[in-house]
Amino acid sequence: MWHDMLTMQVPILEKVARTVLVYALIVVLFRLAGKRGLANLNTFDFVVIFLLSNVVQNAVIGPDDSLLGGAVGAVTLVVVNAVLTRWLARDERAERILEGTATEVIRDGRVVESATRRLSLRRGQLATAVRLQNGETIDDVAVGRLEPDGHLVIVLKPEETGATRADVHRLEERLAAIEALLRDRHAGPGPAA
Repeated sequence: MWHDMLTMQVPILEKVARTVLVYALIVVLFRLAGKRGLANLNTFDFVVIFLLSNVVQNAVIGPDDSLLGGAVGAVTLVVVNAVLTRWLARDERAERILEGTATEVIRDGRVVESATRRLSLRRGQLATAVRLQNGETIDDVAVGRLEPDGHLVIVLKPEETGATRADVHRLEERLAAIEALLRDRHAGPGPAA
């Protein structure tokens, strides 16, 4: 029993190569699938991910079902992912190529139809993102971008943004100055000496 679990049926280099190649294929597939798929997974997306993992399993493990072979595959996946993540953090060009760039989906309160069609975004998804980021409607948005990680980032028009603490502090100071002026005006001139 122990012998079967620990004896690899595929050479280690082949196991590593299989794992790296399948990893690269999945990265390319997700890159081609687009940004929306990363942040807004729906039921169909989950089905694809689960089936995809089953479909590529044999490509990763080959005819090797040993414990040691599985460990080599798992370590390879983790190491390749860590190396790729660190590389992307340091190299903006590689990040742009592998992850893409932000796409403007709302401009000055209007949906950029060509971008939303290409990204398979629905108006309802945009409206929800606006509400989650303190806007009322799409009309309130100066710029809305779908980031490479799939998040919708909304920048509200200046007149639609809420007051900051600094704004409130300035108003309090102005009100205090107005109150002081009114007090001085109502007090009038003091008694003559």
